[in-house]
Amino acid sequence: MTVERSGGGDPRRTLALLWTAEPAPAAAGTTGRPARGRPPRLTVRQIRQAAIAVADRDGLAAMSMARVADGLGVGTMSLYTYVPGKAELIDLMVDGVLAERELPGPDDAPPPDWRARIELYADRTRATYLRHPWLREVSTVRPPLGPGLLAQQEYLLAALAGLGLPARQTVAAANAIVTFVDASARQRAETDQLERVTGQSTDEWWSDRDSFWSEHFDVARHPAMNRIWLADGFVDTPDAMADAYRFGLRLLLDGIQRTVEAADR
Repeated sequence: MTVERSGGGDPRRTLALLWTAEPAPAAAGTTGRPARGRPPRLTVRQIRQAAIAVADRDGLAAMSMARVADGLGVGTMSLYTYVPGKAELIDLMVDGVLAERELPGPDDAPPPDWRARIELYADRTRATYLRHPWLREVSTVRPPLGPGLLAQQEYLLAALAGLGLPARQTVAAANAIVTFVDASARQRAETDQLERVTGQSTDEWWSDRDSFWSEHFDVARHPAMNRIWLADGFVDTPDAMADAYRFGLRLLLDGIQRTVEAADR
């Protein structure tokens, strides 16, 4: 799987595209001045949604300026008068799907409990990855600094700010939550995508390799695994991955809660 990365485009042009609702298209070969003549046929929002549609349907590797232009019924070169290239378009796509979570803002009424607020963020983030499985193929180590990302940061920091943690610990807690939720969501999206592409469920995949345990597994070299196995620790549940996600999130939030309580004492 080829991994794309966000934050790789021209900084000034990318930020203008992310933060201007409908920036005027640039004439070909210019540095961003509005084109003269006929009004634009497209909007940046239309281009972004067309690109998301291609990636949703065929995967991120299939998303190109040519494919997007074809879907919009225009020439490829005409897209470059709106978006400089694929790198900037990926930032628009990522931030656009992050904004779909519609996290409550400062003027909205979020859940009253801080844990419920985090759980809302986590559930909506997982749902976004499942709707747009290509999102797992984009590295956001250098994130798109757009409205979708900043809405996430504002929401998480607002949820944690009232706990009384020092500012640095508040940021660290928010980052830990993002890291865990994103990793879990990416794994779930990849699992679902594999099942769709291969036509084989994860349970079926394991079943095909059932002989591993009798023919290759060495109990003496893996005593801890064997003890857990004999204690029914590996018994499958209807959705073991979802159980692990819920358990991990609860432990993470419990750890934040205990840090707060220790500071109070």
